[in-house]
Amino acid sequence: MTTARIDDTAQALVIAGTGQRPESAELAGPRARVQARLTGGGKTWKATFALRASRWGGPELPLPSGEYELRIAGIDLSELRLAPVVLPGVRIAVDGGVVRIAAPVDPVYETAEGRSTLEERYVAQAGGTENAVFFESFYGRSVGCNPRAIDRELALRAPDVRRYWSVVDLSVEVPDGAIPVIEGSPEWWRARGAARLLIVNDWLRRRFARKPGQKVLQTWHGTPLKRLALHRPGFDPRRMAAVVKESRRWDVLLAQNTYAARILRKAYAFFGRPIWVDGYPRNDALRTGDPVAVRAALGIGEDERVLLYAPTWRDDRAEMVDFVDPELLARQTNAVVLVRGHSRTLEQGRDRAGARVIDVTGYAETAQLLLAADALITDYSSVMFDYSVTGKPLYFLVPDLDHYRGQLRGFYFDLAERAPGPLVRTQEELVAALEDEGHRERYADRYDAWQRQFNALDDGQAARRVVDRILDLGFVTP
Repeated sequence: MTTARIDDTAQALVIAGTGQRPESAELAGPRARVQARLTGGGKTWKATFALRASRWGGPELPLPSGEYELRIAGIDLSELRLAPVVLPGVRIAVDGGVVRIAAPVDPVYETAEGRSTLEERYVAQAGGTENAVFFESFYGRSVGCNPRAIDRELALRAPDVRRYWSVVDLSVEVPDGAIPVIEGSPEWWRARGAARLLIVNDWLRRRFARKPGQKVLQTWHGTPLKRLALHRPGFDPRRMAAVVKESRRWDVLLAQNTYAARILRKAYAFFGRPIWVDGYPRNDALRTGDPVAVRAALGIGEDERVLLYAPTWRDDRAEMVDFVDPELLARQTNAVVLVRGHSRTLEQGRDRAGARVIDVTGYAETAQLLLAADALITDYSSVMFDYSVTGKPLYFLVPDLDHYRGQLRGFYFDLAERAPGPLVRTQEELVAALEDEGHRERYADRYDAWQRQFNALDDGQAARRVVDRILDLGFVTP
């Protein structure tokens, strides 16, 4: 007989059985894997799975939410059951060979009645009175991008300001001194209503009710090549209404450059309110960061060649595109290949694996990966406008260019005419371009023009300028 229980003291899942000890036991999820500690043997055995893990040399944190496959060699798990248990770090349930990990929120708050009660309490809350900032990046799936860089500067300049971070679960690490609040929990609703300033980089989810004196700074998450919001192909009245409703929630919009400011104002009908054109705080690290430290955290040697593959998401598929065989690319180029899925594919696919392949989709700060990489391989992602700060080579792998440009999204300018690097359609063409020593000289003029237009304000001081404005306008008090 095989049983499952929780060791509260160790914060672990314990599977126990009779007979010979299994040779291996693993808990395999989309973005994390845990090897069991196997003990006993002869008459009984135990497999103990820690429900916390460390990634990239960081602290041990609860496992990310998702469905995990429980694998114990030679053991039939079909009858194994464990009713949902809420621990300080996770909520866990076992159903046969499937382990479900979720945020440690009481399930009552996930019912329609529970959500409605919290929303109504939030709407009735006076709010906007706490000298605090409520941060959210990519819907709480990570703690990075412009909000993270602003948090870093604000913590230095105004240490008495309370900093809340919206997270989907406690596997998302928050900065030192910040307070994680799990999305949808009572504390999340309370903090969101109490804070005087909200800093986000995407749409405000769930119900939003502005409190007196409360401000919203929308930093957005990239200079656009692909058409956004009201500019997307096809006429959809519901989408148009949703875009206008959303943009009216924002008091200020941040743009990396004047090109982005013009597009974002029109795409989101953001008229009559200020746009701060200050460069992107997330790119300060590209001027001031240490690539050696990032490489060390990833287990990469200083002298190794590093290629970063970071495509954008697709409207017509949930998972990351698979135009690159990363293990083959590593062999073809004698490089370490970093694979970075978009934030919208974080919860769908699984980490890629292979010799000299590191899946960094779950890595918090893209800028640090850009700093560590010797070259970027992308497609239509706004990461192209960030990586160019470094002056290092860009390559555009675009096998679906005609479909994406003509039907799926459309562009604001002709990428083929202005790209500061080669456009290729296949992995073979990509490898040839990567080995082409004359590449940089041929694209030097384009690269220079690109940097003048898009990176003029990415000077390492963007976060300082943004926090200057926040404090000067009294959004929070130092």
